[in-house]
Amino acid sequence: MRLGGPVFDDHSDPEQFAKAHVNKGYRAAFVPNGLMAAQTDRIRAYRDALAAHDVVLAEVGAWCNPLSKDENTAKEAFEHIVERLTLADELGACTCVNIIGSGHPNHWYGPDGTNFTEAFFDCAVDIYRKVIDAVKPKRTKMSFELMPYCFLDSAGEYARFLKAVDRKEAAVHFDPANMINCPRLFYDNAAFFKDAIELLGSRIVSIHLKDLVLHADPPAVHFEEVPIGTGGLHYPELLRNLAALPVDIPVMLEHLPDEKTYDFAAGNLRRFAGEAGVAFQHY
Repeated sequence: MRLGGPVFDDHSDPEQFAKAHVNKGYRAAFVPNGLMAAQTDRIRAYRDALAAHDVVLAEVGAWCNPLSKDENTAKEAFEHIVERLTLADELGACTCVNIIGSGHPNHWYGPDGTNFTEAFFDCAVDIYRKVIDAVKPKRTKMSFELMPYCFLDSAGEYARFLKAVDRKEAAVHFDPANMINCPRLFYDNAAFFKDAIELLGSRIVSIHLKDLVLHADPPAVHFEEVPIGTGGLHYPELLRNLAALPVDIPVMLEHLPDEKTYDFAAGNLRRFAGEAGVAFQHY
């Protein structure tokens, strides 16, 4: 596994960007800020700098709503995903990742009853087939963020979706914390994650890791993302199962407030890896 996360140095210089990951002991990176598919020379410079330091470009995020009920929003999102997938392919990134989308009227990934219907499922299949067919990526995969607010909320639904899309360029972006949507799964997360990895493992191309706490108040179910090591996810067991995946798979930290907290989470993750008897690739 290759640990990675955001770096807080200037992203504008490819060599400095690559060295910032080396200095953190990271072997995987998110796409640098501001890079676009039309910037051929800059893409080559980042690709070469990262390769020279043996840092894998884990993912290019699209983060938009192609299933919006607003036609203009949906059209713009489709075009944006095509551009991001093109960039990911030019960079040789492991994946371009996006959420499926949402029917929520005001929020690009918000909860909406239509998100769990077969009509929404069929529309998602159609849209992402068109995205993949428009780009025909050779060096990357199109993948999708597991989310609690649409049908793509479990390993079983992910497998069903990939079968329906029926494109070899479609793959799995694995975010175990995002699948925890009830207390039963939270308290049995080790077994739940093991089953999910066994089902999806051959198609997982990138991973997001974070931790969760379950609050007692309010009495409605309320999970909060927290730094790894301060929540209730069973990380030694999770890492043992992830270690069965290909050795170069990127494992990315996210959603933390500052560099100090990322360092704290990375330290805990390395400690848990030691407890599990597995290792991240290192310099």
